[in-house]
This record gives sequence, C-alpha cells and structure tokens, in this order.
Amino acid sequence: MFNPTKDQVREFFCLAWKKQQESGVLTPLESIAARWMVEHPEYHSLLNQPEVAKAQDFTVENGQTNPFLHLSMHMSLSEQIQIDQPAGIRQISRQLMMRLDSEHSAHHQMMECLGRILWESSQTGTEPNMQNYLEELQQLI
Repeated sequence: MFNPTKDQVREFFCLAWKKQQESGVLTPLESIAARWMVEHPEYHSLLNQPEVAKAQDFTVENGQTNPFLHLSMHMSLSEQIQIDQPAGIRQISRQLMMRLDSEHSAHHQMMECLGRILWESSQTGTEPNMQNYLEELQQLI
C-alpha cells in the first residue's frame, strides 16, 4: 500500500497543478487531481508555491481547512464512485448530484460522511465501517 508523506502529497498536488497550468502531459491520477484543483480557485495561489505549501500548517483551531486533505478527499470519492466501492456509492452519488444539481456540492456533502467514518476508524484502531458509511451517505439523498 502506498503511504505518502505529507511533503510527498503536497509535492504531488503542486506538480500536477504546474503541469495543468503549463498544458503539460498529466498522468491519469494527476488529471483527476487537476480537475478538482480547477474547482478550487481559492487554493491556486498556494499550489503555485510548493515550498510555502510544504511548510504551512493548517489547523482546525485556527479555522483553517487543509487544502491538500480536501483535494485528497475529492480524489478518494472520485475513485470510490468510479469503481463503485463500497458497492452502492455510485448510485448514491448520482442521486445526490441530481438533487443538488452539482457534482462538486455532492462531493462536499459526501466528504462529511467520509471524514466521520475515517475519524471513527482512527479512534478505534479498526477498519472503517463501510456499512455505517453507506448508511450515512444514504441519508444525504
């Protein structure tokens, strides 16, 4: 399993953003990342400064959202939906997108569920409970 460091994650996003801006050739994973980075113009300035991006801390206590965690969650959801894993997430996503008339908004609501299930897993030291995850997602539609 790939377990990148904080710096590697930030380098990945900054490099993919640079390639996107320069009309470079993106890997399939970079293409997914670039798609979500385009959707978040509030992150563009930071993405243009890899050294600043690597050094900056983002704390909830200071009311900050970690843009790299946020983008990573978009990518995670994109993959889950593409492969329909956990089974049923693709249909839930479609229904939520139709209700909200926005894939981006649907992702943001789904992220709340994903974040909770990952937090619970980290607190208990167990695998994420996919049944609970699907039940939470189902409540969104």
